[in-house]
Amino acid sequence: MAGGEEVVSRAVKFWKLEGAGNDFIGLDGRRGRRGLTREKLSAWCDRQRGAGADGVLVLEKPRGRGADFRMRYYNADGGEAEMCGNGARCFALLAKEVTGWRSKILRVETKAGPVTLEILGKEVRVSMPDPGLPRLGREITAEGRRVKLDFLNTGVPHAVEFVRSVEMVEVEKNGRAIRYHSAFAPAGTNVNFVAVGRGSQIDVRTYERGVEGETLACGTGVVASSILASVRRGVRPPVKIRTRGGDILRVNFVLENGRPRKVTLQGPARIVYEGTFHV
Repeated sequence: MAGGEEVVSRAVKFWKLEGAGNDFIGLDGRRGRRGLTREKLSAWCDRQRGAGADGVLVLEKPRGRGADFRMRYYNADGGEAEMCGNGARCFALLAKEVTGWRSKILRVETKAGPVTLEILGKEVRVSMPDPGLPRLGREITAEGRRVKLDFLNTGVPHAVEFVRSVEMVEVEKNGRAIRYHSAFAPAGTNVNFVAVGRGSQIDVRTYERGVEGETLACGTGVVASSILASVRRGVRPPVKIRTRGGDILRVNFVLENGRPRKVTLQGPARIVYEGTFHV
């Protein structure tokens, strides 16, 4: 440090949140993004050199009428995504903590469309935007495997492969091969491996785009998996999903002429701690 220069850092307060093991950094962005670059967001999500997280939630003022807040979501690589189901559930707690919001109902803008959040004790239920039509039976070759995939966009793109057991799946290897396959270029896709159990229960493991690895849970992924399990295997909603982290999420919906409507995702969410970044 030359000539007695003083290093000045700026403090940025953050909250660490998790929902079913899917963990997030929460930030108050009501005064603007204040230099939140892709590189900075990615560094904060680094589990060795930052706080560690699957993504970043930024709370902003709404842009239009009829909403209480706006949610911006960034993956662990710092890239912005349209939606995150578990992130949206955690966002309800972030908004309550940061703003003192008292109602149990929150109307939130996202890039994927408006969502409604409802705080139910230790759980949060999110009413998701209506997904598109499922695309079924796409066959590709990935890592030498001939794979049959179903596809559904639940705010972000998801491919689903049905398997006998999720325990034996090489999620990192097979997920990465499908995620980067030319069939899903240029944006790529999230990849879910789904085993149908008894009654209305399924097991799901997910390789998340942007995290570039397996996460303990993925909200939009279990929504896509549940709907496609209903279309493909006759699983009746509400569907109970056992995630890699061991938590149970619940997805409800109706199918109208093959199109999913009135989709909700419910499960646990909590604030783990709060802290300060020095930038």
